[in-house]
Amino acid sequence: MIKYHKNIVIIASLLAMLAIVMGAFGAHGLKPLISPDSLAVFQTGVTYQMYHALALLALALIPGLEIKKVKGVFRFFVFGTFFFSGSLYFLALKSVLPFSVSFLAPVTPIGGLLLIFGWALLVYSVVKMK
Repeated sequence: MIKYHKNIVIIASLLAMLAIVMGAFGAHGLKPLISPDSLAVFQTGVTYQMYHALALLALALIPGLEIKKVKGVFRFFVFGTFFFSGSLYFLALKSVLPFSVSFLAPVTPIGGLLLIFGWALLVYSVVKMK
């Protein structure tokens, strides 16, 4: 396995593990503290984080994909997940946090765009494969 792909598998596994931790925290720890709407927002962050952790695992296993393209998709997925899911976690918790997180609202769609760009780059890269 290429060293870079090994690193992707490690990062993907950590993201998946963290998604499970966050999901359990949301289901068991947050349920009595935040509204059902906020809990749904939190769960959306967990879901997208897990989807993209699994997508990263798949990315590391695609044979013959140009390493430059792999790195690009990896970066889009990691930063997109960080911005999208991370901002949703904080926004869902805004009623219990001791500080304002309203400034994060515009970060969520930026994260979503990064995820879309990652998928678009993956599609383009696979179509162009020999």
